[in-house]
Amino acid sequence: MADAKTTENNITLEQFLEIGFEHAAMFDPSQLEFRQDVRDMCNTNQCHQYGKNWACPPACGSVADSVEKAKGYKNAVMLQTTAFMEDSFDIETMMQAAQDHKDRFAKAVDLMRATHPDCLPMGAGGCNICRKCTYPDAPCRFPDRAFTSMEAYGLYVAGECKKAGLEYNYGSGSLTYSSCILY
Repeated sequence: MADAKTTENNITLEQFLEIGFEHAAMFDPSQLEFRQDVRDMCNTNQCHQYGKNWACPPACGSVADSVEKAKGYKNAVMLQTTAFMEDSFDIETMMQAAQDHKDRFAKAVDLMRATHPDCLPMGAGGCNICRKCTYPDAPCRFPDRAFTSMEAYGLYVAGECKKAGLEYNYGSGSLTYSSCILY
């Protein structure tokens, strides 16, 4: 039986921290609240990926589909990358933290899939593996590497971090990217 710091197959929180995450926590995925109002924020298309990416709405499915995908998972891990900006216009740090988080999350998913091949990764932000996504004209080129974001699943990230026992904001000037894996 796993304790609060290890998965069922003994992957430890320490292993996720060794990948480079600043924060990691195991939590009960039955606590996740899939919300249509969060998903509706994707419709504003501020990231310019709505209707243009396999990992984004509407291609990734409805909130009801999200609930169905998450059903049956008994465990989850929340993973965070935190950076501190020099000021609110420190775009370089923002971009580097986003890339660091995506790279770390891909490694974490590989680690988890080694013992939990059917795990469900939920990333931070939209997929940007390809310069131009094949949606809707051809299948995704990298279905095992493309991750739908927590928000696209309908999850309010700040609330889900709190449920996992983690902060969403680590103080003035901080920027945190959060992702989770259900297994």
